[in-house]
Amino acid sequence: MSTTRQVEVMFRSERDVDSWTARHERGEVPGRWPYGLDLLARPGVTVTRRSLPEPTRADRLRAMLRPSRRTGADLGIAWDENLARRMLVLAPHASMHAGAIWLTDALAADPDSARVRSTLDVLRRMDSVFVNSRAQVEPLERALGSSGTRVSFFTFGVDADFFAARPPADHPLVVSVGGDRDRDPATLFAALARVHDARPDVEIVVQNSSDVTPPPGVTKVPRLSHVELRELYARASVVAVATRPNLHMSGLTVSLESMATARPVVLTRTPGVEDYVVDGDNARLVPTEAPEDLADAVVELLDDPAAAHALGLRARAAIEDRLTSVHLVDNMAAAVGIA
Repeated sequence: MSTTRQVEVMFRSERDVDSWTARHERGEVPGRWPYGLDLLARPGVTVTRRSLPEPTRADRLRAMLRPSRRTGADLGIAWDENLARRMLVLAPHASMHAGAIWLTDALAADPDSARVRSTLDVLRRMDSVFVNSRAQVEPLERALGSSGTRVSFFTFGVDADFFAARPPADHPLVVSVGGDRDRDPATLFAALARVHDARPDVEIVVQNSSDVTPPPGVTKVPRLSHVELRELYARASVVAVATRPNLHMSGLTVSLESMATARPVVLTRTPGVEDYVVDGDNARLVPTEAPEDLADAVVELLDDPAAAHALGLRARAAIEDRLTSVHLVDNMAAAVGIA
């Protein structure tokens, strides 16, 4: 007799997945659950979700007194290191699996910090850890040591229906989106200043929260809704992404969403990027901290709309072939043993 696997996906309580699902049904956000993780459901696998708050000191003390044998739903999945900690304290499972995003870069910066050490302690208690950049695998395996925690890599993916292919833009526009800790606003703005000098007719819009003042000709906008972001991509002639050197592929989500919209993307070459794009085929890659190269690549695409359009179409094809939310969750299912 076949046995149904019980899988529970963790989310931060601050995220309010009920609201997210309702917004998805109204066409306002991608994926019924964030990252499309509801798609983990498949024959023989029942998937539920749980919202976890930040553990209190009392929660942590109770966790320390709990028997080491884990109970609860059959298998628990946490998207990142911070959720892994919440799961371990508040919702331990018979089998636990978690993503690692920022840890590998924190390891490189300060391996002895209290935050890094405590996060490694959490991940060593997972059955497996998954990453979306191949460059993270070796340093993470080395840091986890002989704990027995398996490290796996699979590619990220986006909702290719929500971010559907759009026709070429009517007017020239360069777009850049995002401001996480590994973005490089100094390089970005220096590059966009050069783009403005070369093509003063081109509109340039940047969405980020950095304190760096944009140069003349560049408009900085506040945080956008998913619908507003999708429409901004649709208006773009080129999308530019500048990051500092990092292992977890900062800027990946924006790059893939733009590619799904059939927009040509110029992004900085960081470790792991080759698992997603091929330079000159479905994106343009430039060195990190090289504003001249970034500007030149953007201007080349602006000056040749036909080539930019062809690049965008090949980018969309790459998304459809292997970088959608469906690909993401199928690869995750295989990594955690529920495929």
